[in-house]
Amino acid sequence: MIQTRREHVAPDRDRLAVHTMTTKPLSLAEAAEAYSRRGIPGISVWVEALEGMTTASAKQIVDDAGLKVPALVRGGFFCASDSVERQKRVDHNRNLIETAAELDAEMLVLVVGAEPGVALETQRGWVRDGIESILPEAEAANVKLAIEPLHPMYAADKSCINRIAEARVICDPIDHCLVGVAVDVYHVWWDPDLSREIKLLGEAERLFGFHICDWRVPTRDLLTDRGLMGDGCIDIPGIRREVEAAGFDGWIEVEIFSDEHWAADQGDYLDKIIQRYETHS
Repeated sequence: MIQTRREHVAPDRDRLAVHTMTTKPLSLAEAAEAYSRRGIPGISVWVEALEGMTTASAKQIVDDAGLKVPALVRGGFFCASDSVERQKRVDHNRNLIETAAELDAEMLVLVVGAEPGVALETQRGWVRDGIESILPEAEAANVKLAIEPLHPMYAADKSCINRIAEARVICDPIDHCLVGVAVDVYHVWWDPDLSREIKLLGEAERLFGFHICDWRVPTRDLLTDRGLMGDGCIDIPGIRREVEAAGFDGWIEVEIFSDEHWAADQGDYLDKIIQRYETHS
């Protein structure tokens, strides 16, 4: 286990949320019950967890468990060379905003997409156009739109926005209180400008979300081998101190893609998540 930690104070559990993708084998109902039973107050809902049910049914499940929903994950994917396809994606995001509002989710997280072979700057223009197109629906529903930069290894086909600085270039000209950034440590921990960018987000009041997990060394799979907090090289407590110094006081969301942990007993896994949250975040 790689440890690069500083002085640490155990966080309050009342800010802990877990993404349903973190416990992928569990249905929404199973996840909600398991989180609630362990005193986890927040559940960020992935759209995959809603398959086969109405939003009203999903909302009832969450409410019955006494949980809050920091985010609906994921919207975005605005990038496509064909203008008709781009419009379809914009319309899909409008529907997702409605779903987020029905779930009482604070925000819709946007993974913006990418199309191989197209200049990144061109694609970032599509992203800005897409966000501006759905902003009226976000305003009407009072749902925040949180751009999530993804690690550069995903620049070719998943996200043309890979640093916080690139997300800010989208946010700044739009200049709207509902458009901001979700900071996922897995994607941005390596950025030499991270401290400065977090501070700038805070000054502009655009720091909407904070996602945690760890970067394993060595990483066995670039998508599905994220580690529990403390199992890798990211200074999660240090980054958390920086986002909180920038004014962030929202949910600390655990988002882990892991074939290893998905194959484990999910109850034991959740117990480990809580323990690592309390000791390594």
